[in-house]
Amino acid sequence: MRSTPPSSGRHWDGSPIAHRVRRSLQVTPDGVSRLLRCGQGDRCRECGNRIEWYHRGTQRPVRLHPRELPAARVPAACRWHVSSGVAYPAGDGSSWCHVPHAVVCPARDTPPPSPELAELRRSLAVNTRRLVDAGVFAPPPASPDGPAPQGENSAVCRPARPIVQLLYVRYLATRPVDKIQCVAQTRRRQRCTSTLLSPTAPAGIWKLVPATATSGQLALPAAVMALYDLSGIPYAEQLRWRAQRCQQHATIPTAADLAIADWEPFDPFRHHEHIHNRLPARARRTLRRIGIFEEEDCQREADFKRGYRN
Repeated sequence: MRSTPPSSGRHWDGSPIAHRVRRSLQVTPDGVSRLLRCGQGDRCRECGNRIEWYHRGTQRPVRLHPRELPAARVPAACRWHVSSGVAYPAGDGSSWCHVPHAVVCPARDTPPPSPELAELRRSLAVNTRRLVDAGVFAPPPASPDGPAPQGENSAVCRPARPIVQLLYVRYLATRPVDKIQCVAQTRRRQRCTSTLLSPTAPAGIWKLVPATATSGQLALPAAVMALYDLSGIPYAEQLRWRAQRCQQHATIPTAADLAIADWEPFDPFRHHEHIHNRLPARARRTLRRIGIFEEEDCQREADFKRGYRN
């Protein structure tokens, strides 16, 4: 005796089979922001552990630890809660809360304020060591913003966090100019691996300028800084850099962002450790080849202008 097989759309008892329709997450075309407001997954550039970016009103986004912790074991000053995709620096009355990643980051020297957070930091440090041993994560240099080497042909003679001027505003980047990555989403729902700097696109130039911001602040005493100036490229290209999109995704407005733009407004007093008074090696060789001012001439010219203002 052979049983009758069930139909393709029903169970053995004749009940219909419910097929779950897979729907992809979309962003409204007329939305103000192309970035999803939920936690944007990323990895810390200092320790390699997972983090989540959350918006917090009008301020810059905050990096939170991806897992919630019992609120009773976290000091009140370190408690954060998320509501409708927005992070708030306080508890919401529940027994669980988020903590900033900076509090438990093993690459920071500041000790955590509680034993529970110290234990979490130790576990993250072990995970960082595993990532390094597996070759998945490469920790940054011990002092990436230290004094530049004297050797002109050294490959590390470039700012790890350069100062970039675009749209008449100076920003502090999180990585070298040629390593700034596009934030758009690809068709495979992954972050685009292309960089903003392209051989087919107009590029900026390195300059030595007085160490000031673009908001009317006074210059630091006896200080000049290396600046990557994009003011000479077309306005559309500056908008592309500000949105942090490659040439391909700059022409696709419907592609959503999978990360937050890394630009941070530059402040010469808060970011003084990122100020370099020496041009990158390649920029110095280019200036000497085309006959523009030597670095010493630029230094003397800046000192003269500062003395004239005083």
